[in-house]
Amino acid sequence: MKIERPTLPISVCILCKNEADRLERCFSGLHAFSEIIVADTGSTDGSLEICRKHDVNLVEDEWVNFSVNRRKLFERATQPWILWLDADEIVNQTLVDELYKLFATNLDPVSGIQVNRMVYFEGRWVKHGAWFPDWCMRIFRSDSWTMSETSVHEALEISGSIVKVETCLEHYSFRDWADLKQRSLFYESLWLKDKVEAHKKVSRSSAYTHAVFVFMKDYILKRGFMDGRLGLKIAVHRAHEVWRKYHLLYQAGKTKQA
Repeated sequence: MKIERPTLPISVCILCKNEADRLERCFSGLHAFSEIIVADTGSTDGSLEICRKHDVNLVEDEWVNFSVNRRKLFERATQPWILWLDADEIVNQTLVDELYKLFATNLDPVSGIQVNRMVYFEGRWVKHGAWFPDWCMRIFRSDSWTMSETSVHEALEISGSIVKVETCLEHYSFRDWADLKQRSLFYESLWLKDKVEAHKKVSRSSAYTHAVFVFMKDYILKRGFMDGRLGLKIAVHRAHEVWRKYHLLYQAGKTKQA
């Protein structure tokens, strides 16, 4: 006879906009959690209808930026723990089982749990380079966190000790190269806005030096070459992305001086 396990005392918090092609797969791994909260920030592709078919707490928020909207989402959690999850990520059964084992131990000293993400792209798992390993603070006590005030790459600060789990979070981050490039441009604009507002200035050569450094780090030091042609393409994309960011920042500095 199958013994039903109690749900984990975790609120899964998902920030969503136009993720209709991902939500069903994302929700499929969340049966073990006590609460699922989805904050939608203006979907027009059917995401809202999919959420309403599932046992989730759906709220609709006006978009401000990642840190503001994510803080607002986390503050809605009713469980003692929060799982920060994106719609393009999947909690597989192995990770669920590991969490059950972990929560059966004494977690009193622990405030945060780091999870490693592995990206699936072009039909394979990317196991080296810039994308792996990718340790993230994703499970944390609902009363022991703060978040930085930034437009992009918002980061949690946890007050207390931290542990890691072994099982990776499955990350279906980019649909294809066009999606990767479009998202890179979006995050680039947010990064540039933050740097300009902070009066950050760089030299003409910064774009080239940063791009070369990133390529060498990702492809050589982090063994991106082990992923073959795909690893090379990712390293080149990353280097070009970094070149663009610092080139635009240099140009913004020149414009201000003019």
